Amino acid sequence: MPSSDAPSSSIRGSQLASDFTVSLDIDRRMYREDIAGSIAHAEMLAKQDIISESDAASIVEGLRKIQDEIESGEFEWKPDLEDIHINVESRLYELIGEAAGRLHTARSRNDQVATDARLYAKRVAAECRSACRQLQRALLDRAEENIETVVPGYTHLQRAQPVTFGHVLMAYFEMFGRDAASFTQAETSADVMPLGSGALAGATYPLDREFVAERLGFSAISKNSMDAVSDRDFILDFIFATSKTMTHLSRLCEDIVIWSSEEFGFIRLSDAYSSGSSMMPQKRNPDFAELIRGKTGRVYGSLISVLTTLKGLPLTYNRDLQEDKPPLMDAAVTTLSSLTAARGMIAEMTVHADQMAAASEGRAILATDYADHLVRDGGLPFREAYVQVAAHTRGEATGNVDFPEISAADSLAARDVPGGTAPSRVREAIINGYGDLWSARLGGEW
Repeated sequence: MPSSDAPSSSIRGSQLASDFTVSLDIDRRMYREDIAGSIAHAEMLAKQDIISESDAASIVEGLRKIQDEIESGEFEWKPDLEDIHINVESRLYELIGEAAGRLHTARSRNDQVATDARLYAKRVAAECRSACRQLQRALLDRAEENIETVVPGYTHLQRAQPVTFGHVLMAYFEMFGRDAASFTQAETSADVMPLGSGALAGATYPLDREFVAERLGFSAISKNSMDAVSDRDFILDFIFATSKTMTHLSRLCEDIVIWSSEEFGFIRLSDAYSSGSSMMPQKRNPDFAELIRGKTGRVYGSLISVLTTLKGLPLTYNRDLQEDKPPLMDAAVTTLSSLTAARGMIAEMTVHADQMAAASEGRAILATDYADHLVRDGGLPFREAYVQVAAHTRGEATGNVDFPEISAADSLAARDVPGGTAPSRVREAIINGYGDLWSARLGGEW
C-alpha cells in the first residue's frame, strides 16, 4: 500500500497541469522585446485617443521600471503566472494600479507573442551575421599571413594538388560570407510587424499600426491577421540559416581536427582551445572543434522540431506554437557561441608551414601538372597524357617520358586564373575580402 504521506494522484495531476503550460523559463529571455512592444503599443493607444495621455505615461514609466528591475535582478518572476506577458502585466498593476489594465486594449497575447518572437529573431539574426563577419576577419588575417604557404589540397581526403594555405582559408571565408547573407535574409523575413492583428481577426479600434511598426523598427506590417498570428516561417528561415552556418563550421572543425593531428601536424591549436587527456600525458585534444562539430546536430534538431510543430496546424494560433521558441533560442545561442569559438581557434592557432611544405613535395602531387605539360608542350590530347602520367605514377610506364622539373611553387604560379590558387590571385581575393568587410561594417552589419 502507498505510504500515507505520498501525494495523491489528483495533487500530482494538478501540479502537472500547472507546470505543463508554463513557458516562463523560455519567453522571459524576450523581456526586452516584450517591454518595447508594450511601450510602443501604449504610445499608439494614446496617440489615437484610445487611452489617455496620462495613463499611457504611467504605463510607459512602469514598464521602464520593470525593465530596470529585470536587468538588475530585482524582478520577482512568478511561474504561477505562466508567461512573461502576465508576469509583466501583474507587476505593472502593482506599480501603477488600474491604469495597467488599459495596456492590453486592442491586443491579444497571440499578436503580442508573435511580435516579440519577430523582434527576437531580428536581433539574433543580426548578432549571428556580425559573428560571421568577425570570423571572416580572422580568416582573412590568417590567409594574408599564408599567401605563399604551400599545403596539399585534398579530394576524397587524398593528396591532390598543391594549393596555398591562404587559398584554403579563403574557401571558408566565402562560406561564411554566404552565411552572413543568409542571416540578412532571415532578418528581413522577420521584419514584418503582426501587432494589431488581435487574436486572429484584427481589432475594432482605430489603430495606427504603421506608427507602432516605426517605433519598433519594423519596415512593414502584416497583411492578413490570421496569417500574422500563426506564421512562423521567419523562425524556420532563421534556424535554416543557423543550420547552414553550423554545417560550414563543422566542416572547418573537421579540417582543424585533421590538421592538428600528429599524422598531419599542419597546425597547433592554442591551449585555450584544446585540452590534455585525463590519462595520457602526451595528448592534446581539439575539444572546441569537436564540440562545434557535435553541436551541429543539435541545431539541425531545432530545425526539424519547428518543421514538425508547424506541419499539422490549422489556422490560426494553436498552443503548439509555444514550442517554437526553445529551438529558436537554442539554435541562436549554440550558433553564436560556435562562431565565437571558431574565430578564436583560427586567430590563435600556430601554422607549421614547414610541415605543410614537406607534405606538398614529390612527383605524385604534381601529376596533373605533368599531364598539362604533355598537352601544352607535347601536343597530346589530355586523356592520353592522363594515361601516360597515371602509368608513370603507378610505376607501370613502358617507355621513357620526359618530365620537366616542376616545383610546388611552379604549380601554384601556373594557376593564375580568377579564383585560382596562384599567390597573386589569393592576394587579390584577400584585398577584395577586406573591402567587402569594410563595406559590411559601414553598412552596420557588425
